[in-house]
Amino acid sequence: MGSLSASERAETIAGRLSEVQRRVADAALDCGRSPQDVTLVAVSKRHDEAAIRAAYAAGQRDFGENYVQEWQAKAAALADLGDLRWHFIGHLQRNKMRHVAGRMHLLHALGGSRGIKELCKRALRAGTPQAMLLQLNLSGETTKGGCTESEVSDLTRIALDAPGVRLQGLMTMPPPVADPELVRPIFRRLAELRARLRDELSEPEALPWLSMGMSQDFRVAIAEGATHVRVGTAIFGQRPAPPPGRG
Repeated sequence: MGSLSASERAETIAGRLSEVQRRVADAALDCGRSPQDVTLVAVSKRHDEAAIRAAYAAGQRDFGENYVQEWQAKAAALADLGDLRWHFIGHLQRNKMRHVAGRMHLLHALGGSRGIKELCKRALRAGTPQAMLLQLNLSGETTKGGCTESEVSDLTRIALDAPGVRLQGLMTMPPPVADPELVRPIFRRLAELRARLRDELSEPEALPWLSMGMSQDFRVAIAEGATHVRVGTAIFGQRPAPPPGRG
């Protein structure tokens, strides 16, 4: 959208956002759910503050970032947007947890005991509990983080016992495929694992959130129980190339 004026760019983002919101709502209604049960997280990584302001002006409040330094710069520039909710959706190194603990609406991608314990320590120091999700690697891809099915019970208990964090649910990221139906089993498995964990904990309302589904497959994810879907390109357009020294 580099050739557009600022007003044209804002109008384009608003129109794309409205279309994605409509599709999310339709997907929820099609499976008998309320659209209010699904949170759209606009993935704003590598898009500038003007793009976020345009989406915010059009009603979007939840934004997803992947890199700590990039998020810090944006958070400072957008500090006047008091009800903006930041989601950290990328891998978070333990040495950077001090920057985000207690400052994010939700961390989507923690998958190990050391990370959970470090987050707890940092959140306690910040004086604000940090909401988080456990990431599961259900596709077996070596390039993706997350715990395995065999680890999830123990990690759930570790997170629930950690006073500095609030475990809100589970997250997964399937491989990109041309046909979204091919990843339906992964989404369904995440919901089944939550049901199993609820039985183990004897808490039928535990782990209320499931973060799964992106631009190409969020309709299937919503049908399988997603409460948070992560959509970027369909709202903001293609991402610019990453700047040097991101992190």
